[in-house]
Amino acid sequence: MKAHRSIPVLLAGLSVVGCTVGPDYAAPPSNPPTQWSEPLAGGETGGSPSIATWWKNFQDPELDSLIERAVQSNPDLRMAEAKVREARAQRGVSEADLWPSVDAAGSTSRARQSEHQPLLGNAGLPPGATYENNLYQSGFDASWELDVFGGTRRAVEAADAGIAAAFYSGRDVQVTLASEVARNYAELRGYQRRLAIARLNITAQRDTVAVARNRFRQGVTSNLDAEQAATVLTQTEAQVPTLETGLQTAIHRLGVLLGQQPGALMAELATDAPIPAETPHVPVGLPSDLLLRRPDIRSAERQLAAATAQVGVATADLFPKFSLTGDVGLQSISSGDWFTGGSRYWSIGPTVQWRIFDAGRVRANIRVQNARQEQALVTYEKTVLSSFEDVENALVAYAKEQTRNGSLQQAVTSSRNAVHISRQFYDNGLTNFINVLDAERSLYRAQDDLVQSDQAVTQDLIALYKALGGGWEESMPDLPVER
Repeated sequence: MKAHRSIPVLLAGLSVVGCTVGPDYAAPPSNPPTQWSEPLAGGETGGSPSIATWWKNFQDPELDSLIERAVQSNPDLRMAEAKVREARAQRGVSEADLWPSVDAAGSTSRARQSEHQPLLGNAGLPPGATYENNLYQSGFDASWELDVFGGTRRAVEAADAGIAAAFYSGRDVQVTLASEVARNYAELRGYQRRLAIARLNITAQRDTVAVARNRFRQGVTSNLDAEQAATVLTQTEAQVPTLETGLQTAIHRLGVLLGQQPGALMAELATDAPIPAETPHVPVGLPSDLLLRRPDIRSAERQLAAATAQVGVATADLFPKFSLTGDVGLQSISSGDWFTGGSRYWSIGPTVQWRIFDAGRVRANIRVQNARQEQALVTYEKTVLSSFEDVENALVAYAKEQTRNGSLQQAVTSSRNAVHISRQFYDNGLTNFINVLDAERSLYRAQDDLVQSDQAVTQDLIALYKALGGGWEESMPDLPVER
């Protein structure tokens, strides 16, 4: 009797001290470069970046407000948060398999036995007995599959890694969201500035047309000058609808990024404002910093950890499964003595189940999980390389656009001087009218190119912040696990 009682204790002990099959996870080795290959030629520094809220460096209250509202209501970010809740709930599903399950049941039935069944038919029933009777039954059934080989513990390990992967994926969405809001905001302000320049040039070119037509009426010049001036004017006017389309499209996009109707921000953003800009002193840190700062890298690493744990889950199916089962309850054919001591029944005992033949299903599943682990490793490595590429590209784009911007500033200054000189020469009869028109066209084109370059510098800086993983809190506490 004592031997029988020791079996459940022994099996319970096995569930505690049993081995955990499958590979133990270790973070993959990384060998990042010690320095960026691109020289920090755009005013960047090698200091440790503090870019959790990089958009505040632009000192634009409207931009700050847009990003703050986007973080609160963007649909993609809300979906990412729901995925984190899903992952946490899934962890509870996996952890529940570590514990016993208990079911309660109760039933009552009336049944009639056959008079011709082999036993009763030969022996007959005692006097007063009936072939019909009631059966009252209630009780509890319990089962506990002991995690001797750690399959369930590996499933919980995979679920924990899944929570972290979902969390960092959500933070990656936040990084992208902040950069998208800022990029579209810079584009909006760029279109506003380009429209203002176009309208100023239209006003100046209308004056030129009026002068040319007045000189024609006075017989000083031919009508050719007036028609050429009108051509330049209409070409500039034709740019306005395209710029207005771009402006309104940017406002629509910002509205959707904030989780609002496309036209919800029309009144708020209608007033012209400068393109956001800051001093080009951006600490970018070292390549090794990206492994911790970029949430997409951290998410990919956690996905690899989850895939590794799933190999252990599949491997555990190769081994026998040990369980404790039992039931206890009350059973009677009479409701009057249903709850008396004589109606009690119970049973308890261990079971062992070991699959002998499954046509290679378990081993095939192990190969599936190994292949998925390999895919997760390649994805992680690719994500790391892509992150380095993003930063390198952003560094070169930011530096080169600043160089281009300086040249365009000189071009605008030269074009203004050319317009002033050509008009003086034309008024004194020292040059023809086409030189005046060419100078005006060149000025408008240089001014428009400069505004686009100003916008590009800001957007390249935004891209650099995004590539560095800016836009979320770096020093996060340990991820909570809901139980």
